Amino acid sequence: MQRIINFILEYRNAFLYAFLALVSLIFTLRSHSYHQSKFFNSSKWISGSVYNASSNIKDYFKLREENERLATENQRLRYQLFNRLPMVGRTLDSSNIDYEVIFARVTKNSFASPRNYLTIDKGLKDSIKQDMGVITTKGILGIVENTSQNYAIVQSILNTKSIINAKIKNTNYFGSLIWDAKKYDVVQLIDIPRLVPLTVGDTIVTGAMSSIFPENIPIGVIKKYDLNQAKSFYNIDIALFNDMANIKNVYIIKNRNKAEVLELEKSTNDVE
Repeated sequence: MQRIINFILEYRNAFLYAFLALVSLIFTLRSHSYHQSKFFNSSKWISGSVYNASSNIKDYFKLREENERLATENQRLRYQLFNRLPMVGRTLDSSNIDYEVIFARVTKNSFASPRNYLTIDKGLKDSIKQDMGVITTKGILGIVENTSQNYAIVQSILNTKSIINAKIKNTNYFGSLIWDAKKYDVVQLIDIPRLVPLTVGDTIVTGAMSSIFPENIPIGVIKKYDLNQAKSFYNIDIALFNDMANIKNVYIIKNRNKAEVLELEKSTNDVE
């Protein structure tokens, strides 16, 4: 207590000056409408700035919650799209559903080596299994290769081992999507015959010959093409919709009919 008293006595002149300045300010504001108006306008601007900053901070910390909500909504919409469900109204019995959609986050991503992989935070406990398709909101990403209890490794489309059925949108001309390991934002579409009319900018989507991906999932657009005269097939460069260097949220697609289709194909091949 003595220290406080000593402090006040030591700086008594400063305290007196501050007190008198405050009293003078109050009298000035009360006696002059112009100064009073300026003071209140300034105080409103300061308080408004503080409230705005506070609101921005609150919005920032709500971003994760908002992202989670949007991811869940995207999952629901893709579930409806892949199973051709109406956006509103009736729903189909679960026994008639062809595809399930599971949301996950990428924990590790490579895109600069010839064989690139991603790690996602869903695994066996989430019903993730080998050979499930993985996509983003912009297009295909890859195929699940290995799983543990809590994680899965995804073979990226930026992998020289990757081969995915793809086609030119709104046509029945399909080929194989591969990667030449040159650019992380460009892949190649092969086995498209020379009789097919092509245009730079044509959209490429997943084909109907796959038991992994539903048909018509976006991949990219034709960037350039040339004709392999020896084989009469086009060499086509596809600019990807996905930014493969910046992947965070993904969706795993489970084809519930895949085992049945593969078994039927196997039995047919065995007969031949």
